[in-house]
Amino acid sequence: MKKRVLTGDRPTGPLHLGHYIGTLKARLDLQDEAEVFVLIADYHTLTRGVDTKNLRNNVRELVLDYLSVGLDLKKVTVYRQSDVPQVTELALLFGMLITVPRLSRVPTLKEVMRDEKIKTPSFGLLGYPVLQAADIALVKGEVVPVGRDQASHLEVTRELIRRFNSEFGEVFPEPEALIKGEVLPGTDGKAKMSKSLDNAIMLSDGGEAVEKKVMGMYTDPKRVHATDPGHVERNPVFIYLDAFAKDTGKVKDLKSRYEKGTISDVEVKRYLVEVLNEFLDPIRSRREELEKSVDIGKILEDGRRKVAPIADETLSKVKEAMKLV
Repeated sequence: MKKRVLTGDRPTGPLHLGHYIGTLKARLDLQDEAEVFVLIADYHTLTRGVDTKNLRNNVRELVLDYLSVGLDLKKVTVYRQSDVPQVTELALLFGMLITVPRLSRVPTLKEVMRDEKIKTPSFGLLGYPVLQAADIALVKGEVVPVGRDQASHLEVTRELIRRFNSEFGEVFPEPEALIKGEVLPGTDGKAKMSKSLDNAIMLSDGGEAVEKKVMGMYTDPKRVHATDPGHVERNPVFIYLDAFAKDTGKVKDLKSRYEKGTISDVEVKRYLVEVLNEFLDPIRSRREELEKSVDIGKILEDGRRKVAPIADETLSKVKEAMKLV
């Protein structure tokens, strides 16, 4: 029997290369070997503020990104979080099983507060991992593909499910993290590519945008001249080449020449532009066709219809186990 996978994204704007390396690539592999549910986590977008004017369009863009990279609706179920209200009731019940100090220790919460200069987290931001746990548990997810930076969130899910099963009986499987992708650094050299940090190359970026971003990329700050020996390790340009270039022999040669100081940053970046556009061209083409024909409303409604009975059954078992019915 196929394992059930739950994965997803917040609809805060277009997806980028970091998303592809971090989770999308794993989803493409999983759709042929598992029962995959892809969550559009619109409630989660509210944890950073309540500006929803672009939310509907962002949901549409997210679905287009999914389909453009190759997710197959015959193999995966794409649904919107707010279309399945049972998740909020389950999150409320899970919230009774965890303390505020425990949530305050989640590393990603601290990172978000630091990066976005949030002095005091909202109740929603603090409880983000609890709602995430409810997302996973509601469909009884057994496997959750996550980037390494999200592993601490999943540990909260595992703790909550262990406690629930211990106190009320075995209702949920304990999900395992599937960490396949690496964290892609930003174009500015920061540890993570992020829309909010404006250091990302989007899957929907055109050729000129890709070129502009790549040519302005951070490389080796100590390398002043093209004849200076450069560092390849932790150099974003070479990290991207390792992730996307098909010609590994050429990449090896570029690394050797870079370390010897016989090639310029500009030449290496020009090759990276070529590599990224070769990767993105078919995605752009599929997206252009999809924008003319795809019915986002139908996709979301089909997803809701698939998930609703699963959610009803899960919540019914939870209430029965907790003696709430």
